[in-house]
Amino acid sequence: MPKLRVHNLSISLDGYIAGPNQGPDHPLGVGGMDLHTWVFDTDFGRAMSGEAPTGAGGLDEKYAAAGEVNIGATIMGRNMFGPIRGEWPDHSWTGWWGPNPPYHHDTFVLTHHPRPSLEMEGGTVFHFVDDTPEAVLKRAFESAGGQDVRLGGGASAVRQFLRAGLVDELHLAQVPILLGGGEKIYDDPATFAGYECTRLESSDKVTHMTFTRQGR
Repeated sequence: MPKLRVHNLSISLDGYIAGPNQGPDHPLGVGGMDLHTWVFDTDFGRAMSGEAPTGAGGLDEKYAAAGEVNIGATIMGRNMFGPIRGEWPDHSWTGWWGPNPPYHHDTFVLTHHPRPSLEMEGGTVFHFVDDTPEAVLKRAFESAGGQDVRLGGGASAVRQFLRAGLVDELHLAQVPILLGGGEKIYDDPATFAGYECTRLESSDKVTHMTFTRQGR
């Protein structure tokens, strides 16, 4: 059966997946970009930046690339889509990624302020939805056509789907830094109720932790 998967969700030693003071100048909060250095050091990350591959491979490469395998739709929170809060002043903001975002499929943005769907280059279509996690996931599965659905950030979006028991697999990459503030997913024990760590592997840069919903 198709799954809802979280991949490459980098987390600091003190539990933050984004730093404090997120905004246009700091999309991932102050210090938040340091959480993702390990990704951009892989050939997968280098390709996203337009750099030449090294062919080094390794554990980090395996995990970074796995997030793209068999994904037919994406769900993300509004904080991941952009820095604007509350009512949209207009529809000029189209995401952080320029005219050709990296998704290339239907991408559902969770928001209390829906707006018309936004079709981008390369096949990405952003749909702005105000509905329950169950209803959004049902729509995403229908769009994915039998493939899995990827759940992106931010922290609030991931917590909603974890609490509802809808995430089948969650991959956290723990980075050996301290942010001291920002956005956490470890906000209370109930968030991870029903999940267990089924795989733990470490490279020289990060520790990869895979959580699986019990009974899946």
